[in-house]
Amino acid sequence: MNINTALKTLAIPVFAFSLPLHATVPATSGVATITKIGSTSFQVGASFTSESDLRLRPSLEMDHSFQKGGSGSQSPARVPASHVPKPAGNSIAQAPASLMSFDGLTVRQQGLASGFTVEPPDQALAVGQGFVLEGVNLAITVYDANTGVQLTPAVGLNDFFKLSPDAFTSDPKALYDAQTGHWFVTILEINPSFTAASVLIAVSQTSDPTGSYNIFALDSTDTATPGCPCFGDQPLIGADANGFFVNTNEFGLSNSAFVGTQIFAVDKAALAAGSATVNTQSFLLTSNVFPIFFSLQPATTPPGGNFMMAQGGTEFFLGSLDDFNVLTNQIAVMALTNTGSLPSAPDLHLQQVMIDSEVYGPPPASQQPLVPVAQYPVLLPLADALRNDPLGTAFGGPFNEHEELTDSNDDRMAQVVFADGKLFGALDTVVKTEHGPATAGIAWFAVTPKFDGDTLTAAMANQGYVSVDGQNVNYPSIGVNAAGKGVMSFTVVGPDFNPSAAFATFDADVGAGDVQILAAGFRPDDGFTGYAPFGNRVARWGDYSAAVADENGDIWLATEYIPDKQRLTFANWGTRISRVTP
Repeated sequence: MNINTALKTLAIPVFAFSLPLHATVPATSGVATITKIGSTSFQVGASFTSESDLRLRPSLEMDHSFQKGGSGSQSPARVPASHVPKPAGNSIAQAPASLMSFDGLTVRQQGLASGFTVEPPDQALAVGQGFVLEGVNLAITVYDANTGVQLTPAVGLNDFFKLSPDAFTSDPKALYDAQTGHWFVTILEINPSFTAASVLIAVSQTSDPTGSYNIFALDSTDTATPGCPCFGDQPLIGADANGFFVNTNEFGLSNSAFVGTQIFAVDKAALAAGSATVNTQSFLLTSNVFPIFFSLQPATTPPGGNFMMAQGGTEFFLGSLDDFNVLTNQIAVMALTNTGSLPSAPDLHLQQVMIDSEVYGPPPASQQPLVPVAQYPVLLPLADALRNDPLGTAFGGPFNEHEELTDSNDDRMAQVVFADGKLFGALDTVVKTEHGPATAGIAWFAVTPKFDGDTLTAAMANQGYVSVDGQNVNYPSIGVNAAGKGVMSFTVVGPDFNPSAAFATFDADVGAGDVQILAAGFRPDDGFTGYAPFGNRVARWGDYSAAVADENGDIWLATEYIPDKQRLTFANWGTRISRVTP
């Protein structure tokens, strides 16, 4: 993929609409095409021994560049700028040294496995049966959960999914499903001509994630909607007792216009069994109900937790409700019901409800510690090289490069967990703490969904913020165990912190505790997407963190930070994996 092709920007029309607090979702329903296409294992395919063999490739920009638009929804969804959240700020401390914590995949490992220098890592994490599976753009590996020892080589995801090295893939996700005892790994694939796309699903053949997997291709190309062909970007995954669910954002393949969001419901037991025939049902929620239906996060349920069995089996989703990228104070709750029909004759139904929430809105980019220009050769070698020959000249420079900011995401909903009868989710938001300017913080939500007869209802059980005075916290994920106790993973970065892996313990009653640093950033981020030849002053980051409960109720975390490890010329990111008992 040519870097200029991958770096897409979007022009999004404005849609005026008004929706009641509760509604049956207007959606186009159909049968998605899913095909079993082969099998795979952790065998090294293409491998690269020299950095000179690697090419640059940022993650696809469709979703990252996307700017939400809409004229407002149910009053009082839009609030004035003076209402920027002003939380007191969480205390910050060093995490106990006794915590299980180790470095995961780095940009160098994934580069030599995949052939690409990629930003950001797009974190995927699954844990169970004594194993930890980690995926990033564009590599995957498995660790021993008791020792942190790497059990498989870092394998390029194109190799893992039996694709050519040049196939455009992005956005890996992973899930260990305790109910079936199988591992699920997904990735977006777009064909070389940018005319079709699929969500590839690898499902382990046994409970051992280091063994063999069956591969399925779920066609996410839409040729029926006016203005298409279109494809589904950024696959998000979840599961209930009956189904495996994928949500994507649909964009035009030729014009990058946003169309709506896709939901795919797939028979989970058939996937786990490796069946040649797998029942599916798909939904397209188009932009006439925009912007509610964007990056809907399907829920997962932790080991030992209870699925929602009402209404013939129910899968829940949470979504943010942002208009024009301003402040808002509502979130959307969605239910996909009758999932028990998936194994025989799929007949699922969607409904949604909007509930009032605390105020949130898109955060600013994150500042890093100020590095004097004289220290660039040591702390920011890529920025220094682009200012001087020969690297700067090679890319049309030299450039007057200066220290980059890191991306803080927008305010879309991060991963969602259904546990102890509640939905837990979090998102990035602007905050203004007592002694500093506006920075990136986190808004979290604990929502109780119920059914009044056949009608979905929902109430906010608790909500709050995580912030650090004068610093930034971003890309949150909440992992929650069956008892409703959890841990939130995120990055801390600011004037006093190089990008660092951190967490806060969490439950629905008391909220989030102190911010604890798991692994301090060794240097500032110095990646190519934050510099003029490749992007702008804001470097890609995260996409996203991950947090997941294991069978013992411990929470495993994975997030991006800057480790003290060998870098590549064009990037220096790494990941940190940790286990915390909430």
